[in-house]
Amino acid sequence: MKRKHKRLTFVGLALLLLATAAALTLSAFEESIVFFQSPTDIVTKSVSPNKRYRLGGLVEEGSVRKKDDAVVTFRITDMANTVNVSYRGILPDLFREGQGVVTEGFFVSDVFTADEVLAKHDENYMPPEVADALKKSGKWNEMSSKMKKQGHVLGGGSQ
Repeated sequence: MKRKHKRLTFVGLALLLLATAAALTLSAFEESIVFFQSPTDIVTKSVSPNKRYRLGGLVEEGSVRKKDDAVVTFRITDMANTVNVSYRGILPDLFREGQGVVTEGFFVSDVFTADEVLAKHDENYMPPEVADALKKSGKWNEMSSKMKKQGHVLGGGSQ
């Protein structure tokens, strides 16, 4: 074998190993990546029951129901669509109706079963994902004027 052929063989094997390592890394990340979805995304797209999702929006007024065994049900809305949520556990102290929230979990029988609920971190905050979902739904202007009247900062940050 000529020296040029040996070099090309070596470069080819190196590229093959690099491509294999990249493919394995990406497949490992794919299993642990959780994508944010708004209620409108959930309603308009097909949802896999075996895939983990982050669902964010506003807790719909009058929707929180506490049941036995520390189960809480509520609805999350982006002002265009609504998704039912079930959560077993203790909700964060800052969890309230009409406030921004991000939940993480799975869809089971048309109900989002959350295993984690993330509430806003102070009274002047709405998660950026929730603000973006409201902008997409076209309800941003009415929501932003309502929130500004209450002294909130939208889309992250604080005053």
